[in-house]
Amino acid sequence: MSQVKQVGLLAAGCQPWNKDVCAASGDRFAYCATLAIYVYQLDHRYNEFKLRAIMSEHKKTITAISWCPHNPDMFASASADNLVIIWNVAEQKVVARLDSTKGMPASLSWCWNSGDAVAFVSHRGPLYIWTISGADSGVAVHKEAHSFLSDICLFRWHPRKKGKVVFGHTDGSLSIFQPGCKSQKHVLRPESLEGTDEEDPVTALEWDPLSTDYLLVANLHNGIRLVDSESLSCITTFSFPSAAASVQCLAWVPTAPGMFITGDSQVGVLRVWNVSKTTPIDNFKLKKTGFHALHVLNSPPKKKTFLAQSPTKNHHISSTSEAVPPPTLTQNQAFSLPPGHAVCCFMDGGVGLYDMGAKKWDFLRDLGHIETIFDCKFKPDDPNLLATASFDGTIKVWDINTLTAVYTSPGNEGVIYSLSWAPGDLNCIAGATSRNGGFIWDVKKGKMITRFNEHGKNGIFCISWSHKDSKRIATCSGDGFCIIRTIDGKILHKYKHPSAVFGCDWSQNNKDMIATGCEDKNVRVYYLATSSDQPLKVFTGHTAKVFHVRWSPLREGILCSGSDDGTVRIWDYTQDACINVLSGHTAPVRGLMWNTEIPYLLISGSWDYTIRVWDTRDGTCLDTVYDHGADVYGLTCHPNRPFTMASCSRDSTVRLWSLTPLISPLQINILADRPWEEIIGNTDRAMEPGAPPLLCGKVSRDIKQEVDKLSNNLRSKKLRWFSECLSPPGGSKNLWDLVAVLKGQDDSLLPQNYCKGIMHMRHLVRFKTSKAQELTTVKMSKFGGGIGAPSKEERLKEAAEIHLRLGQIQRYCELLVELGEWDKALSVAPGVSMKYWKKLMQRRASQLIEEENDDVIPYCIATGDVKKLVNFFTSRGQLKEALLVAQAACEGNIQSNHASVTAVSPTDGNNIEDYNELLHRVSAELAEWYFQDGRAVLAACCHLAVDNIELAMANLIRGNELELAVCVGTVIGEGAAQATQYALELLARKCMTVTTWDLATDLLRMIPDNELFLVKLCAFYPGCTAEINDLHSKCNLPSIEECSQLAQSSCEEGDIFQAVKYYLLSAEPENGLPVGISYVKEQISSSDWTLDSICPILDLLSYIRTERLVLHKCSEVRNELLILCGYIGALLAIRRHYTSIVPALYEYTSQLLKRREVSVPLQIEQLSVELDAWRACTLSNNKSSDDLPYKPPTEMQRKIYSSIVEKIKEEPIKGLIGPDYVTGSNLPSHSDVHVSCLTGLRIQGPVFFLEDGKSAISLNDALMWAKVNPFSPLGTGIRLNPF
Repeated sequence: MSQVKQVGLLAAGCQPWNKDVCAASGDRFAYCATLAIYVYQLDHRYNEFKLRAIMSEHKKTITAISWCPHNPDMFASASADNLVIIWNVAEQKVVARLDSTKGMPASLSWCWNSGDAVAFVSHRGPLYIWTISGADSGVAVHKEAHSFLSDICLFRWHPRKKGKVVFGHTDGSLSIFQPGCKSQKHVLRPESLEGTDEEDPVTALEWDPLSTDYLLVANLHNGIRLVDSESLSCITTFSFPSAAASVQCLAWVPTAPGMFITGDSQVGVLRVWNVSKTTPIDNFKLKKTGFHALHVLNSPPKKKTFLAQSPTKNHHISSTSEAVPPPTLTQNQAFSLPPGHAVCCFMDGGVGLYDMGAKKWDFLRDLGHIETIFDCKFKPDDPNLLATASFDGTIKVWDINTLTAVYTSPGNEGVIYSLSWAPGDLNCIAGATSRNGGFIWDVKKGKMITRFNEHGKNGIFCISWSHKDSKRIATCSGDGFCIIRTIDGKILHKYKHPSAVFGCDWSQNNKDMIATGCEDKNVRVYYLATSSDQPLKVFTGHTAKVFHVRWSPLREGILCSGSDDGTVRIWDYTQDACINVLSGHTAPVRGLMWNTEIPYLLISGSWDYTIRVWDTRDGTCLDTVYDHGADVYGLTCHPNRPFTMASCSRDSTVRLWSLTPLISPLQINILADRPWEEIIGNTDRAMEPGAPPLLCGKVSRDIKQEVDKLSNNLRSKKLRWFSECLSPPGGSKNLWDLVAVLKGQDDSLLPQNYCKGIMHMRHLVRFKTSKAQELTTVKMSKFGGGIGAPSKEERLKEAAEIHLRLGQIQRYCELLVELGEWDKALSVAPGVSMKYWKKLMQRRASQLIEEENDDVIPYCIATGDVKKLVNFFTSRGQLKEALLVAQAACEGNIQSNHASVTAVSPTDGNNIEDYNELLHRVSAELAEWYFQDGRAVLAACCHLAVDNIELAMANLIRGNELELAVCVGTVIGEGAAQATQYALELLARKCMTVTTWDLATDLLRMIPDNELFLVKLCAFYPGCTAEINDLHSKCNLPSIEECSQLAQSSCEEGDIFQAVKYYLLSAEPENGLPVGISYVKEQISSSDWTLDSICPILDLLSYIRTERLVLHKCSEVRNELLILCGYIGALLAIRRHYTSIVPALYEYTSQLLKRREVSVPLQIEQLSVELDAWRACTLSNNKSSDDLPYKPPTEMQRKIYSSIVEKIKEEPIKGLIGPDYVTGSNLPSHSDVHVSCLTGLRIQGPVFFLEDGKSAISLNDALMWAKVNPFSPLGTGIRLNPF
């Protein structure tokens, strides 16, 4: 099983070089980065778009994508290596591929008129048509579309007129072909170009969906025209507000006849037009950078309908109903904006989905790299900020908790190969470029402050700022020099190499020592304190160029180097020798990173797309990670969070990984409160071959010092500090803050960024109020606040919104008045008092009444209708808003007594208990949203915020965050005891492997009533007799011999459970099998058995030592045990709502019944009848509108299902109901594709391999399976251990 866990993915941006790089269909849209296609899908439950799949089949730049017009699951894509691929989104696999197309397919499109055919064209033509399936499959050439005089920019089939197609050329002309008509080549050039040979490429072309002949054309310089393809005349030329505006993309709006939109290419202005008007109807500035591509969704995504609380009222308008005055419209609003959604791609790689009707972003991914990311580094004084350097000429700084860009460098630097943060809190980054030398960028001020050009126009491959002496910066370049200079440019040393230098690294122990990697295959070490320019040491051994070098942070004099020969070498400077060669990569090695806590752990990234984790003591590869879609260049981690690694790649993504599973025993030593020497050690001890991992770095020593200073509550502080250091970002800090609040810690000790996360309910309103005040008073700083800083208006608006949600209505009105929104202020004013409202009326400036759907919010707050408002927010997926309102209501800030107009009947019961229930309901919804997004820790935060410890713990366990669950549960104490015990039991199962039996014992001993757990552990332990007896005495259990006697006497007394227990602990545990199994069979044959009467014995039996269970003489009882565990597992899965594995468990049980000779009281028919009944009855509870035609369950099925439910009884720990979903389950796999042997579908998220090493299932399914049926799905009798 993969040890390294993916915990975050920063998707690439949309490429700005090719034309057709975004496409949409139904509730999906896709955009092309340079090497991969990202597919987003609408999650109807939460009304938001989520990354669903990454298609990374192309190895060269993708040139175009086209969605199949008649099958929403398929799209075609083309790339620069002459390849066309048809991809099925639902199944995430290639359906067909066409290699070596003649010429590069620069533009491609499905043929609208024929079933499965895709047309593509290279720059000069001809047009090829590839029929994918059917009798005449293959590639044909279009009869007329060839021998053009000018390159083709793009082409479009007519969606309705069969076979009609238009081409746009670089000289500004069009060519139009249709069957049965004379072909028109190079017609309709813009008038101003007639008779000249100037170029004015066609940048966009779209047929009018309502006509057979009209066509919109955009030329780069000549703007937009509506032309008639029959009479070859121009009907309308559209004019822009300024001559400088140019357009490269346009799209018709299918829901509004005659309307189209355009995006300016200089600055992000979206313009809305109607063909009947030559000027735009409306303009919105959406972004600072210009548009690259636009695509309007055909059917706007289906919104959830918002149902008012009282569906009976307001439906009938009678003659006495109040009249509703029609809103007065401005000239432009008469062309009201259509309810359309536009996929917008921008020049800087940003991608968004804009809702034109509501004038807001439904989804926006601002800024992504659009090309190879060569380097990434964490900020020395902030483990939450990560900088990346890319081929696209920018450095971007990301907040890794939210995965959003916080700063971006000005750009236009050519290619940036390397970056290095200034030490400490200097807030500067040094960058190295391919042509423009080096630079220092001041991140906060956003400008370049220094440039270095000693290497001339030669590429600088590596730049390194010394962290021991902040005045020195080293660069190495293709000119063969490694130059050391001061930050103001004074050259200190110039070290000449025989050829290009690719990498350099400052020693972590000696500020005057630097190592370099060179094209001549050698590693050199220089000593700056001497005046000599000769190296102190030269290490030879690599058989190809050396790229990166890295000094070990923990072992003095040790460094590693990565080379194009595919190996990593470890050198010992003090011995002048290579002490290890790590081979395994099949291509050049690029990224290199030592762990800052475990001295032997080294990680490398390569052009073979993999990341490898090495134990440098003996050179073994501990894990290989296959999930990047291209070459891996940069690897980095922050010393304060030593087990969270970031990697970057040619696939333009940044990924975050947790390395904590690699040191699992260490984590458990901390939980089990083992002595310090089993947690923290010195380097020599940790480097001994086979020694368990020990922490040897600074952060662990700091924690130990802090713990040693404490006089009370040592354990909880120690657990918290280690947990924060070992956990990846994504909520663990937030969780610990909430635990502290729960334990009654003083609020003044809460960290500053507490208010940015999920706050405890008692702080929510208070913090938001102070935030609103801050927003009102804050003056804009000179430099603004990072990317897209809000203006004064935006700040006031935000402040007003917060005051409103806190029930402070008068302050809200005043702020609105300041913003000039009188009418809104007036409509809410009576909520303060009629007097105040009259006063406002006098101050009123005459304004028009606007209709905005969000107006429901102030009305609800003023009349105290909290429920309606919470439902409104929830229905739109705005769960955080709903939570805030519910909390404010609980604190009594929202009163219902203003509502003098409508009498409130006492049954509405708007009282505090109601509100509390509402608050819990909304918190639970928000938690569920985080949980199904693969963020179990944040889900647990939502529950803790409303003091629901049970559900918080359950979320951690269902997310398989077992270590965190035990830490938190131990600190919380009593309230979490039951869940903590379950987590300890699962964690002990994880430790029941070769090296960690003693840890399993320690964990089980932390459970108060632990005898039975220890019995299971001893029964499963595979040692020799002496070792087993030793473990027995450790666990206070009788010796093997005594157990045999006790088993016999229990048998005679008829105490089945005790008999089985002692047999399992004896020398011949297999004797217990027939005893236990015949009891279970007897039970099942009776009519009134329940799970609770059978599970304890089956569970006990399943702990028989594997090597005894698989003995030939046991085959019959073994098969019976597997079948019974499978069937009972299916029922347990029904009890826990593990919907995805219930059918698999039934199927597994029937297969075993079919294939193996057994006598158990179960029939295959009975199993399939039960499964059908379960399907029918559970489907009726949660049927969704768009499923297959729904058949209600028959009377018989209802009866069978209710008898199942009777046997099942209740789940003892409430919160554990529902599927498991581990961190990273929502991250689509990029290049590492596996198909589940349980479902036959491609596995999304982490994969678990079964014991044959080939069969794979998803980790989530494996965890659920192991919790209800301990044996492997392959039916071998081997226990499953996915924890």
